[in-house]
Amino acid sequence: MVATILVPPIMEIGAGAVQRLGAVLARLGVRRPLLVTDPFMRDAGHADRLLAPLRAAGIDAGLFADTVPDPTTDVIGVGTALLRDGGYDGMVALGGGSPIDTAKAMAVLAANGGQMRDYKVPNPIPTPGMPVVAVPTTAGTGSEVTRFTVITDTQTDEKMLIAGPGLVPAAAIIDFELTLSCPPRLTADTGIDALTHAIEAYVSVKASPFTDAMAIAAMGRIAPWIREACADPSSRPARENMMLGATLAGIAFSNASVALVHGMSRPIGAFFHVPHGLSNAMLLPAVTAWSLPGAITRYADCARAIGAADPGQDDESAAQELVQALRRLNADLNVPTPQEYGIDPARWEGLLVTMAEQALASGSPANNPRVPGVADMVALYRESWG
Repeated sequence: MVATILVPPIMEIGAGAVQRLGAVLARLGVRRPLLVTDPFMRDAGHADRLLAPLRAAGIDAGLFADTVPDPTTDVIGVGTALLRDGGYDGMVALGGGSPIDTAKAMAVLAANGGQMRDYKVPNPIPTPGMPVVAVPTTAGTGSEVTRFTVITDTQTDEKMLIAGPGLVPAAAIIDFELTLSCPPRLTADTGIDALTHAIEAYVSVKASPFTDAMAIAAMGRIAPWIREACADPSSRPARENMMLGATLAGIAFSNASVALVHGMSRPIGAFFHVPHGLSNAMLLPAVTAWSLPGAITRYADCARAIGAADPGQDDESAAQELVQALRRLNADLNVPTPQEYGIDPARWEGLLVTMAEQALASGSPANNPRVPGVADMVALYRESWG
């Protein structure tokens, strides 16, 4: 088996790495970057922490701070117009997965024109965009190292998966100190998102020995530290392990693909505006339990990697321990069910088939070790409801 592996050409990892932003831009030949971030990062002064030293060094940087959670085609359109009209030659994406995904999508549209739906999977992206430097401030999405972006089409409420080698950022600056201010809920949701990335990459039919190594290493850093990161946000060891684990998981799933959890999760975010990591967490135990027969040994490996099963434990019981461990994790981190989140039950029920059809069309369920049909996914949505 030959595996094609894509990662950012430049990665700066560790405490204080964000101070190397100017040098990274110089290496990329970017002289006029646009900083893409969200209103919180702007208003809290985090954007200025990056802009001030750049401008002091004579780098004429601009600012687009209107990104939204679960990026939409409307926001991408506004940002792309600013990017084109401002004469920018690169972007710095600061924040969680949403600003990073927004910057990636803006680069696609600026280089290729058209509409975002023109590039949703399986459609290709003909022309690579300008360089993007990703600076994550959460330990979860892995978008700083992936070849994906996920954008909601405001005309159809479809959460579109867009993929291609050109979406891998030109550089990633992974500084765990930027996560020290993340609140517990965000830490929990993004942390379970990263754990889901690692598990799904490991059981994906597209897994390879390289992605296996990344995924197992990610699980071994995330699972032992996620509870401490939520309970004590200032814990540097917890934050460092979570950040590195999220990046390793991002490399794993970017090169092995995600599977059924992510396929089913995206429509929940699009229709009910549930944060991506939280919708993954809502589904992870039930989908994992349903998927076990397709890859008992692989799921057992995951159980051992997170410390839920003993090294010598038989695969069948170890895999069952994984499901129980995921349920305990959701309970410990107060992950609500869709019902507890406040989703309208009639609307939920009415959209189940549509959500399952959109999940299937995304391609992600086909990577699952046990491949579902629409009826299977409808049943899993119902099981996860309450």
